[in-house]
Amino acid sequence: MRIGVPFVVAALLVSAAPAAWSAGGNSMPSNNLPSMAPARELTPEERAKQAYNSGVRAVKKADKYEESAAKASDPRKKDKAEKEAQERYGDALAKFELAVQSDPSMYEAWNYVGYTKRKLGNYDAALEAYDHALKLKPSYPEAIEYRGEAFLRLKRLDDAKQAYLDLFAGNRALADKLLGSMKTWLDTQRTAGADPAGVEEFSKWVAERSQIAGQTAAMTREGAGASWR
Repeated sequence: MRIGVPFVVAALLVSAAPAAWSAGGNSMPSNNLPSMAPARELTPEERAKQAYNSGVRAVKKADKYEESAAKASDPRKKDKAEKEAQERYGDALAKFELAVQSDPSMYEAWNYVGYTKRKLGNYDAALEAYDHALKLKPSYPEAIEYRGEAFLRLKRLDDAKQAYLDLFAGNRALADKLLGSMKTWLDTQRTAGADPAGVEEFSKWVAERSQIAGQTAAMTREGAGASWR
Protein backbone atom coordinates (compact mmCIF):
# COMPACT_ATOMS: atom_id res chain seq x y z
CA MET A 1 0.00 0.00 0.00
CA ARG A 2 1.32 3.36 -0.96
CA ILE A 3 1.58 5.98 1.72
CA GLY A 4 0.88 9.55 0.61
CA VAL A 5 3.69 12.09 0.78
CA PRO A 6 1.77 14.43 3.17
CA PHE A 7 1.35 11.61 5.66
CA VAL A 8 5.07 10.83 5.63
CA VAL A 9 6.02 14.47 6.20
CA ALA A 10 3.60 14.74 9.10
CA ALA A 11 5.00 11.63 10.72
CA LEU A 12 8.53 12.93 10.43
CA LEU A 13 7.58 16.24 12.06
CA VAL A 14 5.90 14.51 15.01
CA SER A 15 8.90 12.27 15.60
CA ALA A 16 11.25 15.28 15.48
CA ALA A 17 9.26 17.39 17.99
CA PRO A 18 10.73 15.85 21.19
CA ALA A 19 14.23 16.33 19.83
CA ALA A 20 13.55 19.98 19.07
CA TRP A 21 12.13 20.62 22.60
CA SER A 22 15.17 19.07 24.19
CA ALA A 23 17.39 21.09 21.89
CA GLY A 24 16.25 24.24 23.61
CA GLY A 25 13.34 25.54 21.53
CA ASN A 26 11.06 25.71 24.62
CA SER A 27 13.41 24.44 27.31
CA MET A 28 13.55 25.65 30.93
CA PRO A 29 16.06 28.43 31.75
CA SER A 30 19.63 27.28 31.90
CA ASN A 31 21.63 27.48 35.12
CA ASN A 32 24.11 29.61 33.18
CA LEU A 33 21.68 32.60 33.06
CA PRO A 34 22.43 35.46 35.49
CA SER A 35 20.39 35.38 38.73
CA MET A 36 19.07 38.32 40.79
CA ALA A 37 21.46 39.22 43.60
CA PRO A 38 19.85 39.52 47.07
CA ALA A 39 19.17 43.10 48.20
CA ARG A 40 21.87 44.54 50.44
CA GLU A 41 20.73 45.16 54.00
CA LEU A 42 20.82 48.82 54.98
CA THR A 43 23.21 49.97 57.69
CA PRO A 44 21.72 51.57 60.82
CA GLU A 45 22.90 54.98 59.59
CA GLU A 46 21.21 54.44 56.21
CA ARG A 47 17.97 53.34 57.89
CA ALA A 48 18.11 56.43 60.08
CA LYS A 49 18.56 58.76 57.11
CA GLN A 50 15.77 57.06 55.20
CA ALA A 51 13.37 57.39 58.15
CA TYR A 52 14.45 60.98 58.78
CA ASN A 53 13.81 62.07 55.20
CA SER A 54 10.41 60.39 55.25
CA GLY A 55 9.62 62.21 58.50
CA VAL A 56 10.60 65.58 57.07
CA ARG A 57 8.22 65.06 54.14
CA ALA A 58 5.41 64.25 56.58
CA VAL A 59 6.18 67.35 58.66
CA LYS A 60 5.97 69.59 55.60
CA LYS A 61 2.53 68.22 54.80
CA ALA A 62 1.45 68.65 58.42
CA ASP A 63 2.67 72.25 58.51
CA LYS A 64 0.64 73.05 55.38
CA TYR A 65 -2.50 71.61 56.95
CA GLU A 66 -1.83 73.60 60.11
CA GLU A 67 -1.48 76.79 58.07
CA SER A 68 -4.72 76.01 56.27
CA ALA A 69 -6.48 75.48 59.60
CA ALA A 70 -5.22 78.83 60.89
CA LYS A 71 -6.58 80.63 57.81
CA ALA A 72 -9.87 78.75 57.56
CA SER A 73 -13.02 80.65 58.47
CA ASP A 74 -15.36 77.69 57.99
CA PRO A 75 -15.42 75.69 61.27
CA ARG A 76 -15.77 72.37 59.44
CA LYS A 77 -12.85 73.06 57.13
CA LYS A 78 -10.80 74.29 60.07
CA ASP A 79 -11.53 71.14 62.08
CA LYS A 80 -10.74 68.88 59.13
CA ALA A 81 -7.40 70.62 58.46
CA GLU A 82 -6.45 70.42 62.14
CA LYS A 83 -7.18 66.68 62.22
CA GLU A 84 -5.14 66.15 59.05
CA ALA A 85 -2.26 68.10 60.57
CA GLN A 86 -2.33 66.06 63.77
CA GLU A 87 -2.38 62.82 61.82
CA ARG A 88 0.62 63.87 59.73
CA TYR A 89 2.54 65.01 62.81
CA GLY A 90 1.87 61.60 64.35
CA ASP A 91 3.18 59.87 61.22
CA ALA A 92 6.26 62.08 61.22
CA LEU A 93 6.95 61.41 64.90
CA ALA A 94 6.98 57.66 64.26
CA LYS A 95 9.54 58.18 61.48
CA PHE A 96 11.81 60.35 63.63
CA GLU A 97 11.63 57.93 66.55
CA LEU A 98 12.67 55.16 64.16
CA ALA A 99 15.56 57.36 63.01
CA VAL A 100 16.91 57.92 66.54
CA GLN A 101 16.50 54.23 67.35
CA SER A 102 18.65 53.38 64.34
CA ASP A 103 21.16 56.19 64.94
CA PRO A 104 20.97 57.73 68.45
CA SER A 105 23.58 60.33 67.47
CA MET A 106 21.36 61.98 64.84
CA TYR A 107 20.68 65.28 66.58
CA GLU A 108 18.52 66.57 63.71
CA ALA A 109 16.10 63.69 64.25
CA TRP A 110 16.01 64.32 68.01
CA ASN A 111 15.15 67.93 67.26
CA TYR A 112 12.24 66.84 65.09
CA VAL A 113 11.08 64.37 67.73
CA GLY A 114 10.72 67.43 69.93
CA TYR A 115 9.05 69.44 67.18
CA THR A 116 6.39 66.83 66.43
CA LYS A 117 5.72 66.10 70.10
CA ARG A 118 5.25 69.83 70.68
CA LYS A 119 2.82 70.03 67.77
CA LEU A 120 0.93 67.09 69.31
CA GLY A 121 0.72 68.95 72.64
CA ASN A 122 3.26 66.87 74.59
CA TYR A 123 5.44 69.78 75.69
CA ASP A 124 7.39 68.12 78.51
CA ALA A 125 8.40 65.22 76.25
CA ALA A 126 9.30 67.75 73.55
CA LEU A 127 11.68 69.51 75.96
CA GLU A 128 13.40 66.21 76.71
CA ALA A 129 13.97 65.63 73.01
CA TYR A 130 15.32 69.17 72.48
CA ASP A 131 17.67 68.72 75.43
CA HIS A 132 18.92 65.48 73.88
CA ALA A 133 19.58 67.25 70.57
CA LEU A 134 21.46 70.02 72.36
CA LYS A 135 23.60 67.53 74.28
CA LEU A 136 24.67 66.06 70.95
CA LYS A 137 25.15 69.47 69.33
CA PRO A 138 25.41 72.34 71.82
CA SER A 139 24.08 75.71 70.62
CA TYR A 140 22.10 74.03 67.82
CA PRO A 141 19.97 77.08 66.85
CA GLU A 142 16.92 75.20 65.53
CA ALA A 143 16.63 73.25 68.78
CA ILE A 144 16.99 76.44 70.82
CA GLU A 145 14.20 78.13 68.87
CA TYR A 146 11.87 75.13 69.03
CA ARG A 147 12.57 74.74 72.74
CA GLY A 148 11.75 78.42 73.24
CA GLU A 149 8.37 77.76 71.62
CA ALA A 150 7.75 74.92 74.07
CA PHE A 151 8.74 77.14 76.99
CA LEU A 152 6.05 79.59 75.88
CA ARG A 153 3.37 76.88 75.87
CA LEU A 154 4.42 75.87 79.38
CA LYS A 155 4.51 79.54 80.51
CA ARG A 156 8.17 79.22 81.42
CA LEU A 157 8.68 82.79 80.35
CA ASP A 158 12.14 83.35 81.81
CA ASP A 159 13.40 80.31 79.92
CA ALA A 160 11.74 81.58 76.75
CA LYS A 161 13.47 84.94 77.21
CA GLN A 162 16.84 83.24 77.58
CA ALA A 163 16.23 81.20 74.44
CA TYR A 164 15.59 84.43 72.56
CA LEU A 165 18.73 86.09 73.90
CA ASP A 166 20.83 83.05 72.96
CA LEU A 167 19.45 83.19 69.42
CA PHE A 168 19.81 86.95 69.16
CA ALA A 169 23.52 86.59 69.74
CA GLY A 170 24.02 83.98 67.05
CA ASN A 171 21.05 83.59 64.70
CA ARG A 172 18.95 86.70 64.13
CA ALA A 173 16.52 85.02 61.74
CA LEU A 174 15.48 82.42 64.31
CA ALA A 175 15.50 85.06 67.06
CA ASP A 176 12.99 87.09 65.03
CA LYS A 177 10.90 83.98 64.51
CA LEU A 178 10.75 83.29 68.26
CA LEU A 179 9.95 86.93 68.97
CA GLY A 180 7.04 86.70 66.54
CA SER A 181 5.78 83.60 68.37
CA MET A 182 6.02 85.51 71.65
CA LYS A 183 3.79 88.26 70.23
CA THR A 184 1.26 85.71 69.00
CA TRP A 185 1.32 83.97 72.38
CA LEU A 186 0.65 87.28 74.14
CA ASP A 187 -2.36 87.97 71.92
CA THR A 188 -3.71 84.52 72.74
CA GLN A 189 -3.20 85.03 76.47
CA ARG A 190 -4.98 88.38 76.45
CA THR A 191 -7.91 86.90 74.56
CA ALA A 192 -8.11 84.06 77.09
CA GLY A 193 -8.01 86.52 80.01
CA ALA A 194 -4.81 85.16 81.51
CA ASP A 195 -3.03 86.62 84.55
CA PRO A 196 -2.69 90.32 83.58
CA ALA A 197 0.36 90.94 85.77
CA GLY A 198 2.48 88.17 84.29
CA VAL A 199 1.28 88.84 80.76
CA GLU A 200 1.89 92.59 80.92
CA GLU A 201 5.37 92.18 82.36
CA PHE A 202 6.30 89.80 79.59
CA SER A 203 4.62 92.09 77.06
CA LYS A 204 6.85 94.99 78.12
CA TRP A 205 9.94 92.82 77.73
CA VAL A 206 8.83 91.72 74.25
CA ALA A 207 8.19 95.35 73.28
CA GLU A 208 11.65 96.37 74.48
CA ARG A 209 13.32 93.53 72.61
CA SER A 210 11.35 94.38 69.46
CA GLN A 211 12.62 97.95 69.64
CA ILE A 212 16.21 96.83 70.13
CA ALA A 213 15.90 94.33 67.29
CA GLY A 214 14.56 97.02 65.00
CA GLN A 215 17.34 99.44 65.87
CA THR A 216 20.12 96.91 65.41
CA ALA A 217 18.59 95.68 62.16
CA ALA A 218 18.53 99.25 60.85
CA MET A 219 22.16 99.75 61.86
CA THR A 220 23.09 96.53 60.08
CA ARG A 221 21.30 97.62 56.92
CA GLU A 222 22.99 101.03 57.01
CA GLY A 223 26.39 99.44 57.48
CA ALA A 224 25.76 96.99 54.66
CA GLY A 225 24.54 99.79 52.42
CA ALA A 226 27.69 101.81 53.09
CA SER A 227 29.84 98.85 52.16
CA TRP A 228 28.03 98.43 48.83
CA ARG A 229 28.87 101.96 47.64
